[in-house]
Amino acid sequence: MRDWDSPIRSPYVFLIVGVFLCLVGVASTCTGKTSSRYRWVYRAKEPKDFWWTVAIYYLAGVFFIGCFLYQVYEP
Repeated sequence: MRDWDSPIRSPYVFLIVGVFLCLVGVASTCTGKTSSRYRWVYRAKEPKDFWWTVAIYYLAGVFFIGCFLYQVYEP
């Protein structure tokens, strides 16, 4: 059995980070503004940079949720 008593070793950290990143992606998509390298990127002014940044948020969120599922349901 795994030692999940420590918050840092717990796989739920991956779930929390993954859900947070997905929510940041949703919020950025809805507002049309996201942060990228110490500046704001707007959907209307720089659509290519905006969508790349939002895609990275979504993919990172899915990756962390996948890490959580792998650790919890590992055979």
